[in-house]
Amino acid sequence: MECLPAALERAGSEESWAVADAISTVLKDSEELHSWRRQLLSACMKGLVAIYSSSKDESKPQVERPMLLRLEELLGVVEEVDPDDWCSLVKTGLKYRYRDGAFLKVLNAAIQLLYKEESSLRQ
Repeated sequence: MECLPAALERAGSEESWAVADAISTVLKDSEELHSWRRQLLSACMKGLVAIYSSSKDESKPQVERPMLLRLEELLGVVEEVDPDDWCSLVKTGLKYRYRDGAFLKVLNAAIQLLYKEESSLRQ
């Protein structure tokens, strides 16, 4: 469980995400679930940064779309991010995917969620 978030950061690790989903299911009624989801959110953002950096000029929708959907889902549940991960994702995403509608849609949803009145990130 400790090694899985690092594996999730690598592009194309759908099998690892299936394991992460299984762990989330097991932790469903546990106090550890929120902490686990934060780790998954961080791994998802780092994974997207790695994907965007490695394929600068060409989009890989079959890899990027599932990660973007997962990011949106995790943001909705966790509602907080590590500021360094967030800044890195926004910077890299806007640098390499500023024309990608799927990225911009998720970015907009994340901004709406993270920068609402009650959010600590808003400051």
